[in-house]
Amino acid sequence: MSRRVALSVTAGVVVLGGAGAFAVAHAGEQPPALAHSTARYTAPGAQRDGSLTFVTEVKASSGVKNVKVLAWPADSEFAEKGLTEKDMAAVESAVCKPAGKDTARCTYTTTVTLADAQSSPHGVWHVAVLATAQDGSTTLDREAADFRIG
Repeated sequence: MSRRVALSVTAGVVVLGGAGAFAVAHAGEQPPALAHSTARYTAPGAQRDGSLTFVTEVKASSGVKNVKVLAWPADSEFAEKGLTEKDMAAVESAVCKPAGKDTARCTYTTTVTLADAQSSPHGVWHVAVLATAQDGSTTLDREAADFRIG
């Protein structure tokens, strides 16, 4: 075998070996996964505020960086055009606490006043969730949970 062929074969083995190691290293990195998502809406009364509470578990092998939450009416423009990650950029974040290996339990709660409830569209609402892992990977679930107003 000539020296040039031997160098080419060796270089090819190094490149393929490096690509294999890269693939194995990234095989364990999956986008965040959502589980057990629930939404609970409590209507406000004449003398008290109501609330919306959303809870989900997020699993991410690199850790959970951020979880954004947005409640939206089923008959809104998002139903027609589709909700995007860009739409989720400015929404509020859930509070996440460790709940096991690579898993966080995230809770979002907001107050709903009587005026809020009266001015909001009645009917089915969806809760959208954008989960971002520490490695930058994301998962967008446009309808992680539902609730009803009115």
